[in-house]
Amino acid sequence: MHFLPALLLFLHLLAAAFWVGGMAVMHFAVRPSAVATLEPPLRLPFMAATLARFFVGVSCAIGVLLASGLLLVWASGGFAQVHWSVHAMFTLGLVMMALFLHLRFAPYPRLRRAVAASEWPAAAANLNLIRKLVGVNLMLGVAVFALAVVGRAL
Repeated sequence: MHFLPALLLFLHLLAAAFWVGGMAVMHFAVRPSAVATLEPPLRLPFMAATLARFFVGVSCAIGVLLASGLLLVWASGGFAQVHWSVHAMFTLGLVMMALFLHLRFAPYPRLRRAVAASEWPAAAANLNLIRKLVGVNLMLGVAVFALAVVGRAL
């Protein structure tokens, strides 16, 4: 493998690991710990602030994933030349991006507004919706990793 494709693959895998790994940490460690130790007036602003930082990283990761993935496909001769598993990864990736955009621009702003107004039930409802969408995206991300590792063998 030449240097540029290897670099693109490294960046692609790094961005995917950041996004999927970050979702796992948020879903299985940060949120449950916040629920166990903080009351809603502390927990909900903490989670909103944590998500704000994470979403910046996810936005960057999505840009890297799209650019590196499309360049890798182009270097392979285009979508007509790549294995079906690449098509499946690309499709699932687009679904994941759409889910992220939805949660970033719908329930997340509602969470922030509710936190700013100290409307804890509304904030909690939006955080719960975000949790569910992150859970779906996490499952899709694991499926993409599975396709990347074993897809060619199928």
